[in-house]
Amino acid sequence: MLHLRQRVLSHLLSAAPTPSTSPLLRHRLLSAAAPAISPNPSFAVEEYLVATCGLTRAQALKASSKLSHLKSSANPDAVLAFLAGLGLSGADVAAVVAKDPQFLCAGVERTLSPIVDGLTGLGLSRSEIARLVSLAPVKFSRRSVVSKVEYYLPLFGSIDNLLRPLKHGSGFLGSHLERVVKPNVKLLAECGLGACDIAKLFIREPRMISAKPGRVLAMVACAERLGVPRGSGMFRQALHTISCFSEDKIAAKLDYLKKTLRWSDGEVRIAVSKCPVLLSRSNDVLQRLSEFLISEAGLEPAYIAHRPAMLTYSLEGRLRPRYYVVKFLKESGLLNHDRDYYSMVVVSEKEFVEKFICPHKQAAPHLAEDYAAACTGQVPATFRFT
Repeated sequence: MLHLRQRVLSHLLSAAPTPSTSPLLRHRLLSAAAPAISPNPSFAVEEYLVATCGLTRAQALKASSKLSHLKSSANPDAVLAFLAGLGLSGADVAAVVAKDPQFLCAGVERTLSPIVDGLTGLGLSRSEIARLVSLAPVKFSRRSVVSKVEYYLPLFGSIDNLLRPLKHGSGFLGSHLERVVKPNVKLLAECGLGACDIAKLFIREPRMISAKPGRVLAMVACAERLGVPRGSGMFRQALHTISCFSEDKIAAKLDYLKKTLRWSDGEVRIAVSKCPVLLSRSNDVLQRLSEFLISEAGLEPAYIAHRPAMLTYSLEGRLRPRYYVVKFLKESGLLNHDRDYYSMVVVSEKEFVEKFICPHKQAAPHLAEDYAAACTGQVPATFRFT
């Protein structure tokens, strides 16, 4: 045990404990080279977790049930020294232990140090390794994490891209590469997605990496039924949207779109194929958009179906204020009545102001003021004109 502690300190604590390390943890790290003592039969795990690891009493109570076999602080002290050596602060250490209390039982010399050596060999810095530990402590303590990271780095394109989806779950780091991950990647590549598109898809929806290949194949078939063929520009977006819903929910959403937007089967297919993200819009939002675009703005359902991007914009912050401006300009004779509404919706805010607000400062000096008010949710009774 003495030999192990000396190796931990020399290999992982090349620098002194950081200022953010708690006083009690600093004391344990500085005394970690002391001769090993006999297990303490009265070792209080819960107190150790609170006093040394920085957990709250509630967190410690929950975590202690997974560490009831610990009889001394010897191994946990070595693990804390390891974490401090990577540069984790006291708060970071507490978060790691709260996520995975059994991380304190990992063998530093047997498991953790070789993993650090392997990841360093892949080009990861110590701070990047520390982030990986913080985000995925359960998966980090498995030796296979090195081979997983080695495969994922070129797939995601960078360590930052790999770490991003870990913020929402680390399940894919535990997926079997040969049986699950690689077949999914191969299938998506065969569907026409390039490496960059596959990376973007996995970053936004990492669960697709670990999904059973049959499930991914079903998503591909669903996208095709929706009118989004393999290789099309909307295919990646369609897969991302579909991955969030069951087929029953997708069918229900299609029915709602038809009913609310007054679309035929053909029109709903056209709209979804052009803009798959429609499937993720809430029913309440779709209802309000339909009432405004059809009932107030007077647009035909078929017109909207062929320009479904309108349904992705904010009603209060974009669609309604711009409609008021266009209506005002037309009724005031300042704009050709044939001007298409959609062409004014899709332009950027800067371009809209430059084209439809600024040229009319003299003829309509209050137009900019009224438009700004409308964009904040206020609806002026009329647009003033002098």
